[in-house]
Amino acid sequence: MDDTYRRGPLLLLAGRANHPLAVEIGEIIGKSPDGATIRQFADEEIFVRIDRNARGRDVFIVQATNAPAENIMELLLLIDAARRASAARVTAVIPYFGYGRQDRKDQPRVAIGAKLVANLIVAAGADRVISIDFHQHQIQGFFDIPVDHLYAAPVITKYFRTKNFEDLVVVAPDVGSAKMARGFSKRLSATFAIIDKRRAEANKSEVLNVVGEVEGRTCLLVDDMVDTAGTLTNAVQALKDRGAKEVYAAATHALLSGKAVERLRASPLEEMVVTNTIAIPDEKRFDKLCVLSVADLLAKAIDHVHSNESVSQLFEMLPDD
Repeated sequence: MDDTYRRGPLLLLAGRANHPLAVEIGEIIGKSPDGATIRQFADEEIFVRIDRNARGRDVFIVQATNAPAENIMELLLLIDAARRASAARVTAVIPYFGYGRQDRKDQPRVAIGAKLVANLIVAAGADRVISIDFHQHQIQGFFDIPVDHLYAAPVITKYFRTKNFEDLVVVAPDVGSAKMARGFSKRLSATFAIIDKRRAEANKSEVLNVVGEVEGRTCLLVDDMVDTAGTLTNAVQALKDRGAKEVYAAATHALLSGKAVERLRASPLEEMVVTNTIAIPDEKRFDKLCVLSVADLLAKAIDHVHSNESVSQLFEMLPDD
């Protein structure tokens, strides 16, 4: 018997972390994500109820796990509700996987938050995870269930190809993003540079040197996320100080914490390009910000998983290329 038939029709659900993205995905695949009641009691406890029949369904739950921590709890409750409603399979679609930077024990007596969150998702009853641009690739191994790790690079490179830069150099803001930057430089037919920096403490860094030719060139800084934007704006200024003609920046996840918006507005940056893996409120939007949608990428992944097709064709660009 065909596995798709045994698994039943697709049911799309969404938490409140990034409902607009879920609606976009639903419009593409022809399914509304508005099939659950989610509210909070007076004591702030979260209540979840699935309002549609989930028995035998192939359930996909769209929910990012960025702050506040209630977003993680909401995802866990949705997974548990689907499992208890006799869903045939439950897939957690997590556009941004929070706690991903806590992926190792790099000092005494600290938690490995990424592993803990992965354990919670599996324990809640998820059968599969779809996500975009983990902070570190090894996070896939933290899950004891299949993980489809997608990349936003095809979406971002498609945008920058339309600009037809003739003198582009892709710059990695640190060693950790060097592989990603090399992949971008290859697909954009650009040269490559890297910034050598030293981080004195969390969210604070100092630019030491730029390795590569940037004088008189258009520079594109790429990273997986922009948080407080301290590292990014320091890098932008360093490139401008070394004669860069124009500086653009691209990041998959727009956390935009603390003074990030203020720093980006004041920087000599031409444009900050991000995706909508995280919902960006109006107060964090500014003239230099360009938001690209990953709805089509996630919709295709959901469709391929549901129909038992390979998702590898969605990896137009791998970061290790």
